[in-house]
Amino acid sequence: MTPQQLAALHASCFTRPRPWSTGEFAALLSAPGVVLLVRPQGFLLGRIAAGEAELLTLAVAPPARRTGEARALVRRFLADCTAQGAAAAFLEVAADNAAAIGLYRATGWQEAGQRRNYYAPGLAALVMRHDLADQAPHQPPRR
Repeated sequence: MTPQQLAALHASCFTRPRPWSTGEFAALLSAPGVVLLVRPQGFLLGRIAAGEAELLTLAVAPPARRTGEARALVRRFLADCTAQGAAAAFLEVAADNAAAIGLYRATGWQEAGQRRNYYAPGLAALVMRHDLADQAPHQPPRR
């Protein structure tokens, strides 16, 4: 997907917090460690650096919600992060976004904190963490 396509889909999914612009997507996509996962009706953008991963945004077209698109993207992101050596993943989600919070909890994320007024006055972000060390394939000890 191009930055324009990402911004258009993001705008169809978010009004609060505000959707990201084409320029913001272009800048992120040019940064090191960025992970873009795409499915027919959605995308996930994250990054991996210094042994940690961050899920930056997840967008699924409104007609395709509750079809498994988001769950597949999150699972693939976690698997890719584990394969690249990340020990933990983090995200922020609007505290009033019950559907997203439910998705993240169902895929193994746990609440790690809160950022007051993160998205707007009165709109906090939940910080969530996923421990990836448990998902790493077992490696026999080296001799």
